[in-house]
Amino acid sequence: MPQWHFSEGDGLPARQLVEGTLAPIVVLDAQLRHQYVNPAWAKVSGLPASAFLGRTLREVLPDLQSPDDVLVEVLADGQPREATISGATEVCSPLGQRLWRAVYHRVDLPGQGAGLCGIGVEISSLRRYLDDLETAHQRLALLDAAATRVGTTLDLETTCQELVDLLAPSLTDVAAVGIVEEEFTGAPPPLPGFLRLRKTRGVAPPGMEWVLRQLGGPGPYVDVPRGVATRHCLDTGRPWLGNLASDELFQKVTVDPERTKIFRAAGIHSFLIAPLVTAGRPVGVVLLGRAGSSQPFHDDDLVTIQALADRAALSIDSARRYSYEHTMALELQRALLSEPGTPHPAVEVAARYLPSGRSVLVGGDWYDSIPLPGSRTLLVMGDVMGHGFRAAVAMSQYRSLLRTIAASGASVDKILGEFDRQVAHLGLDRLATCLLVVLDPGAGTCTAASAGHLPPAAVRPDGGIEVLWLPAGPPIGTGLGGYESLIVRMSRGTTLLLYTDGLVERRDTDIDTSVQELETLNLPADGPLDDMLETLLTRLANGAYEDDVAILAARQRDGGE
Repeated sequence: MPQWHFSEGDGLPARQLVEGTLAPIVVLDAQLRHQYVNPAWAKVSGLPASAFLGRTLREVLPDLQSPDDVLVEVLADGQPREATISGATEVCSPLGQRLWRAVYHRVDLPGQGAGLCGIGVEISSLRRYLDDLETAHQRLALLDAAATRVGTTLDLETTCQELVDLLAPSLTDVAAVGIVEEEFTGAPPPLPGFLRLRKTRGVAPPGMEWVLRQLGGPGPYVDVPRGVATRHCLDTGRPWLGNLASDELFQKVTVDPERTKIFRAAGIHSFLIAPLVTAGRPVGVVLLGRAGSSQPFHDDDLVTIQALADRAALSIDSARRYSYEHTMALELQRALLSEPGTPHPAVEVAARYLPSGRSVLVGGDWYDSIPLPGSRTLLVMGDVMGHGFRAAVAMSQYRSLLRTIAASGASVDKILGEFDRQVAHLGLDRLATCLLVVLDPGAGTCTAASAGHLPPAAVRPDGGIEVLWLPAGPPIGTGLGGYESLIVRMSRGTTLLLYTDGLVERRDTDIDTSVQELETLNLPADGPLDDMLETLLTRLANGAYEDDVAILAARQRDGGE
């Protein structure tokens, strides 16, 4: 059997290095057959080196995906290339599928011609960590999305439909909402000891809509006695979980034991019931079922769904008790979306968010203010590409990720670099522009860095405006990095303005020209920041804005450091 031999040429202890390293190393001939396997690869594969010699990877470990196409290219042109090897070896791993990243070089094999040398490193744990992190971000994004998707109106039916649409199919196959009925106009009250639920809205995949029609029986109400899982949730304020339920357990979900046949016919195997509670008072319940090949509910599902139910309960309770116009609901939604973080006490901020005239959907604009040590405040303005729910979800992901990175205390250019790297590495598919400014009242400066965002503007104490042009790095998500910061002196009484392009963008006008036009304005600089923003919007408005508008104003408080 041919084998590859090392030499000690020029005093290099090649064998000691190759056989002592923890990195798997293999040598292949032109037919991709193993000529050498170091001890590290033998250990992780669970097979002795002799099992590989003269055979291809696919022949030895058929459950591993071999990057043969990449190896052929390296043999052809001699250019080193990276490749991924994934799958299972003979060694059991708690990580399940294992993953290696390897680089292959063309080498000359004595007496055999061209061959390959591959050096790898296992990244299974890193991949698992990134997958878990992405799942966590998705869960957080779903929670963040509840603010934009549930409660857009104060109509009860609409709000309940928004809740079930948010839950399915993201977290469940079947979802239905029942609301506690307190008024019995037009119908006799329930019997003593019973609690009446009004069936509102539900959602099910195509072909399973009949389950919703039969789930609670005929009529718009269902009277729930004690001892039923739904009533238990309402009485205790705690969720109820029935995974891979037996018929006996299913009978606790419904008033009528015959409904168990409906669950079985639909292939439902697991139920989760979450109470809708606000101010210690039950508002209703949300019932969720998983069917077919869907996995049973787990602890993370329970926590996420209950958190969504808690948030939705407030909207549902408001919709049940009040009847405001749809525009009022949008104003409440804007206020929720536009609430920045709490700055340092030495800094005051004000913000505005206006949806575009084309739609009432929330877009990808966001802003924030984050207190830092030493009386400093980090001001954030960002704009995720696109509009609507997907952009809003991406916005919440980016906002949460940036908050986490900013906690490191790094400089603004370093924060943008890490932000860009993580977004690109996680594979988030929307680019975003972002502007970071650290306002330091103690030093009398602001330090700014831009990732493709429009420059900030400074409103002087006399009301004049100066645009602070910055080096504009690439947008977030490109993975290119390379951001620069700029330090600007800030006199007392100066206000910083951060904004998205919807404020200044005008059809048939170059964006830089539109930004420069800010310097032609004069704003009231000695009054409340809210008055300044109202004046700015009034003077720039020309009918409905063509894009979402977000503005953040910040300045040192009187008497601050």
